[in-house]
Amino acid sequence: MDKFRMLFQHFQSSSESVMNGICLLLAAVTVKLYSSFDFNCPCLVRYNALYGLGLLLTPPVALFLCGLLANRQSVLVVEEWRRPAGRRRKDPGIIRYMCSSVLQRALAAPLVWILLALLDGKCFVCAFSSSVDPEKFLDFANMTPSQVQLFLAKVPCKEDELVRDSPARKAVSRYLRCLSQAIGWSITLLLIVVAFLARCLRPCFDQTVFLQRRYWSNYVDLEQKLFDETCCEHARDFAHRCVLHFFASMQNEMRVRGLQRDMSRGAEVHELPSLDTGSGKAHLRAVSSREQVDHLLSTWYSSKPPLDLTASPGLWGGGLNHRAPTLDPSTRLSQQNDV
Repeated sequence: MDKFRMLFQHFQSSSESVMNGICLLLAAVTVKLYSSFDFNCPCLVRYNALYGLGLLLTPPVALFLCGLLANRQSVLVVEEWRRPAGRRRKDPGIIRYMCSSVLQRALAAPLVWILLALLDGKCFVCAFSSSVDPEKFLDFANMTPSQVQLFLAKVPCKEDELVRDSPARKAVSRYLRCLSQAIGWSITLLLIVVAFLARCLRPCFDQTVFLQRRYWSNYVDLEQKLFDETCCEHARDFAHRCVLHFFASMQNEMRVRGLQRDMSRGAEVHELPSLDTGSGKAHLRAVSSREQVDHLLSTWYSSKPPLDLTASPGLWGGGLNHRAPTLDPSTRLSQQNDV
């Protein structure tokens, strides 16, 4: 149990680890889906190839799209590519690095499905049984071309009366299955060799560009995540202050309408807690109107701040007070209480 907990914590340690975990999860789901799939070839001349190739290629396309949807960096790639340059220049190298990373993870599950299908051989036999050259097999010498095509179409269906216990069917099926497995193992070997060369030859070249692109691609991901979390924090704080202002205004409104019997009885009016306690949220509470929030979000999209913390904050944007001035909380409260 501790090992699973450590593995789970490792996948949660960074966004890249989370994406690797999702990639492995999709690959495991792919294996489970293929093992539970009920394969039924139609054994018809015109439909065998359509069914076999469709089953070989259609699920990988769906799994590839699922991999893109599950990877949040795929959205960041498009946003980084389409965003206005503003005060931060766009680096095509970072976009290419992020795109290659997304594609590598999204292609894992489709490759697992294709390799499983090729190594199993059922899809390949169904798709290409009608395309086998009859001259390679002596059992077809006494058949007409139409009979040969009908017989080849029935090869995937070993329980069919036409091909049951037929040595020719077994020979064709064995030939296609061996060819399918040879292709599957060749692709597997090719992928292993490519991965081995990429891992072994990478230290032989300059790592500066790779490290820079990896750093800034992680930065883009973390920056957007922190911005979303800060927006959620501001929205919660903003909603809390709006509710407090509402209750404060309703309290004074009830006094004005003659509900002062509590005051005549000597009841004390408890003041609402201060809104601006020293909680370190001054940078969030400076944005205190809908116009300012809309301007902030628009500025974040159209003109992200430069990647230079030594620059003057005034150069980062047009400010927050160009549309709605920031008022003191007591001033806003007194304005709402004037009925």
